Amino acid sequence: MQVTIHGNNIHVSDKIKSYVEDKVTRLNRYLPNIASLHVDLTRTKSNRGPDLLGAQITLRHSRGAILRVEERIPMEDRESLVVVINQAIDKMYRRISRFKGKRRAHRSRFNPSIEELEAAEDLPEEEIDLLEAPDAEQQEPLIYRRKVIQVQPMTEMEAIEQMELLGHQFFVFYHAEKNKINVIYKRQSGGYGVLDPMLD
Repeated sequence: MQVTIHGNNIHVSDKIKSYVEDKVTRLNRYLPNIASLHVDLTRTKSNRGPDLLGAQITLRHSRGAILRVEERIPMEDRESLVVVINQAIDKMYRRISRFKGKRRAHRSRFNPSIEELEAAEDLPEEEIDLLEAPDAEQQEPLIYRRKVIQVQPMTEMEAIEQMELLGHQFFVFYHAEKNKINVIYKRQSGGYGVLDPMLD
């Protein structure tokens, strides 16, 4: 399992790196066959109070599923970075629990195998209450990031599953039956919608 740790506007000391590596490598005990784990630690300046510390963990499973969680808290003292890391880890435990419970009637390449589930240990009980991430400061609508995404052919049900595992409101995927890019999204009134682009 490959583990990478990246700091954005924050110094990631060897002690913190060692702490994060120890924490995230334990995840393989609860979900075998993790291909890679990427941890982003960030510090965001705030004009309205303390700076915000963030921890985002992206887990890539060998079956192709991607699980992602993010936590942000106000920076209050030196221990705040450890707190936000722990909260992100606890949130990933929940996400793994959901992923392991995906053995439904319909078949999906993302579903963990029976062997993987039998090899996995029970998830530890959560001891830390998760805090809601504070709202980001309102900004003008400027593009601050452009991201290249890798898409895989999948069904609509697999796209929904992947979107839920990422914790997103929408998901871009390559529709295996239509041979083109589609977007699946959560509707405010419940259920899901699919955007099927067509040239005018």
